[in-house]
Amino acid sequence: MQHLTLFTLAITLIATICLAKSPYQSVLQHSRIRGRQHGPNVCAMQKIQGTDKKYFTNCKQWYHRKICGKPTVISYECCPGYEKLSGEKGCPAALPLVNIYNTLGMVGAATTKMYSERAQLREEIEGPGSFTFFAPSNQAWAALPTEILDALVSNVNIELLNALHYHMVNRRLTSEDLKHGSAFPSMYQDFNVHIHHYPNGIVTVNCARLVKTDQHATNGIVHVVDRVITAVTNNVHTFIDTDDDLETLRTAVAAAGLTQMLESDGHYTVFAPTNEAFEKIPPEMLKRILGDPVALRDLLNYHILKNMQCAESITSGTPLETLQGTVLEVGCDGSDMTLNGKAIIQKKDQLGTNGVVHYINELLIPDSAKTLLELAQGSVVTTATKLFVDAGLGSHLSGSEALTILTPQNEGVKMTGELKKLLKNHILKEQLSSGVLYHRQELETLGGIKLRVLVYRNSLCIENSCIAAHDKTGRFGSMFTVDKVLTPPMGTIMDVLKADDRFSLLVGAIQTAGLTELMNQAGPHTVFAPTNDAFSALPKADLNKLMGNPQELASVLKYHMAKEILVSGGVGSHTRLKPLQGDKLELNMVHLLFKILFSVEKMLLFLLCTSMTYIIYIVHNVLIYSTSQKFGHTYSFQGFSSFFTIFYIVE
Repeated sequence: MQHLTLFTLAITLIATICLAKSPYQSVLQHSRIRGRQHGPNVCAMQKIQGTDKKYFTNCKQWYHRKICGKPTVISYECCPGYEKLSGEKGCPAALPLVNIYNTLGMVGAATTKMYSERAQLREEIEGPGSFTFFAPSNQAWAALPTEILDALVSNVNIELLNALHYHMVNRRLTSEDLKHGSAFPSMYQDFNVHIHHYPNGIVTVNCARLVKTDQHATNGIVHVVDRVITAVTNNVHTFIDTDDDLETLRTAVAAAGLTQMLESDGHYTVFAPTNEAFEKIPPEMLKRILGDPVALRDLLNYHILKNMQCAESITSGTPLETLQGTVLEVGCDGSDMTLNGKAIIQKKDQLGTNGVVHYINELLIPDSAKTLLELAQGSVVTTATKLFVDAGLGSHLSGSEALTILTPQNEGVKMTGELKKLLKNHILKEQLSSGVLYHRQELETLGGIKLRVLVYRNSLCIENSCIAAHDKTGRFGSMFTVDKVLTPPMGTIMDVLKADDRFSLLVGAIQTAGLTELMNQAGPHTVFAPTNDAFSALPKADLNKLMGNPQELASVLKYHMAKEILVSGGVGSHTRLKPLQGDKLELNMVHLLFKILFSVEKMLLFLLCTSMTYIIYIVHNVLIYSTSQKFGHTYSFQGFSSFFTIFYIVE
């Protein structure tokens, strides 16, 4: 029965919210549903602890009990337009329908009511008409700087009356009429008030949040707002053009040719870096960007959102698209507005006719304005980056060549051999995106070799290294973060085996079985190479018998080979490999455990080397092939990255 009740509540909640006409109405309906156990017309409100800020609650906020990262407490209050009756549950009575002047006193706007009388506005808002009054709350008036409030009150017949008239529209506008991006002429010289109705249910007028809506009156409607608003006459570019704190930004905007756009109609949000923000950037980097029209335009567009975002509209981190094409996470931490998690906004909600300006004290630099060297700095590839510079390759990373750099993660860097030669083979001769790579595509390096792309179900690899993070696309080049250092080609399979004393028995076996030519062919091949110890672990009689039968020996060795390349990064869930002899080899990778399904006892496996055409793994058991064998035994190996990507047994 309890489950049925919960199910019914959930269906009711979904149906009610879906029928709501606007984001605000959806949130209001949710608050009503959460409050209905306390009686009719009761809304659940969330109040940020330590403040007076209250919000109607949505699903996410209800369960998280947080707004702007701060804990909230739940209170239950009368929904808009209703009041309590003594001795009765909930809020059963509608507020008396009176004129706007008297309504102000009932909805928490008594200070606005007082100033309306002082400014001789009372007669107008008591009389006939159909007005909308965006009435500042009592707290809104108290928050005004003293000098501004004194200036208004000392000149009540002009300034105060004008200020109050700017809060009024000469028509009735319910919350349903307050559409996102709409503007309505106020009763002060027809200067527009600017409305924004956000998906989270927040509604603002000139960036002031509506805290009580739809308080109906006989001659109009009252919406209580959380601040006193002022007339908007200038566009957003005017702020940049007239504020000395934005002098560097002003020069940059002009150089990038963005002046006309910021003067035109729109709903922009501009995060305006101050002179101080520009001064924090290394001089050489700043000089390069300011002198590069493409990078400069990307930099500035990264500070401009496609839509207008007032500070009061933000209740949690939200990714928002910039004109540059990527996103910024705009969030809040208590009363601070944040960008990408940092509280760098020092002045909020400077409203213009075509958008809003927020001043920031740090410059935001998108990847598209950075060199390869700048992309790598401060990331998970700092070790490899330093090695590139130490090897004398820094000019390629900081220049204007169209390149792609394959940069190993810090934990994947183990270097041997000639450093510069090795690292030059981590730099590709063209700027690429991982999205255009395809299986067996060949990529030419600055070192003069060609690397092959290997595409697996869950991995994208270049030789033995697999891409471990999203691409970073810079001004001229791209950076692929890979999981390990690329292993350079080392000759044919036979060349590698002959050069390592651990495989002398395997080399002899290959020669006895007549497979030397196969092991010298171009491939592709994956080879599981038994060591001398692996052969010695076989019973002596069995080993002698095997070595004396070239045909059977060839079958066993072919069971260790596949005619395709499979690097460890390409091993996913039940990856199957077709050996040259036999049915299948099945591999699995689970939480860094490399599992190989063979009908053999415990074995030790590690990657010896790769080349353009083959890959060799060392095994410490010989895999005996028989047509009667059944597969399914699982052996586990724990992997870690080194120059050869060694895999060792878990006992």
